[in-house]
Amino acid sequence: MFHHISIAVDHPLHVANVLAEVLQGRCFPFPPHEGSYMVIVDDSFGTGIELYPADTQLIPEPEQVGFSSGNSQNFTSVHAALSISVSQEQIAQIADREGWLVRLCDRGPFKVLEFWVENKFMLELLTPEMAKDYLQFVANYEAFLNQAAPQLVEA
Repeated sequence: MFHHISIAVDHPLHVANVLAEVLQGRCFPFPPHEGSYMVIVDDSFGTGIELYPADTQLIPEPEQVGFSSGNSQNFTSVHAALSISVSQEQIAQIADREGWLVRLCDRGPFKVLEFWVENKFMLELLTPEMAKDYLQFVANYEAFLNQAAPQLVEA
């Protein structure tokens, strides 16, 4: 179970406020790293997203994680899928207001809204109907793989 994720963005406070709106959560300062914020959703999972300045790197300090600045990237392979309670139309309005790409994508067994934070970091947003299809797919993932196995080629 993921409880929170952290991402580095150009405008942490602004992104935190937008994501608080999307997730219907609240935005707070994140004291361990200056200029960082955390969105917390009032749910039973403790869902949260930490937003760091774009050049932040997490580094292994002797006692616990430390923060360092340097060498920002434009894109990353990291993404997260989140269930949301707001409508697809509301997400489109928010993305349009922010100038961020949003698009409905069909992943085959389920659909997602690709929501590109600052047009750099992708969140897959799932409305309640999309989440239902996603959860059904994941519950039957092994059967999906067994069915697809003849097409899989080992490298």
